[in-house]
Amino acid sequence: MGTSFNFTDGEKNYLSRLARMSIEAGLLGKVVDAVPAPPETLERPQSPLLRHLGVFVTISIAGALRGCIGSIVGQEPLYLNIWRMAASAAFSDPRFPPLTLDEWRNNVELAISVLYELTPCPDPEAVEVGRHGLVLQYQSRSGVFLPQVPVEQGWNRQAYLENLCFKAGLSKDSWQQPGASLFWFEALVFPA
Repeated sequence: MGTSFNFTDGEKNYLSRLARMSIEAGLLGKVVDAVPAPPETLERPQSPLLRHLGVFVTISIAGALRGCIGSIVGQEPLYLNIWRMAASAAFSDPRFPPLTLDEWRNNVELAISVLYELTPCPDPEAVEVGRHGLVLQYQSRSGVFLPQVPVEQGWNRQAYLENLCFKAGLSKDSWQQPGASLFWFEALVFPA
């Protein structure tokens, strides 16, 4: 496992603006015919903006989660994926009502988490809290946590694994059961 891409400051700024534009378009009821493509100045060989990468967009208000939606594996270029995930986090997270214009105007914080490759976790004891995100699949259920979640919650490795099971709607030791699949990934996280 390791990093396979990085962003320039210009690329991060573009992606941040794109996420905000997507949410603002939804709040104002604007129909966008085409997602603004990366400026030519950001087109470089092997640009991660054009790679099919997984991404999550997280919305917080006063430090409290307000929406988080993503895709573990990208099915389209990253910049298009961020556009869709930002709107989904704002308006389609089933845990929250759609974001309002009043909320948007009052210090909404956005974070973008771009995922590195998802691979089978060879040993749960190797999971590092704050470094590794996890995906658990077992009995037709699944759960995912971004690397920053256990840090924010103050969990150690054991609590991280148990809460991943709970998120999937399983018993706390399901990650240890035969047939359970545990995957890990790292993410590059930056504010939007």
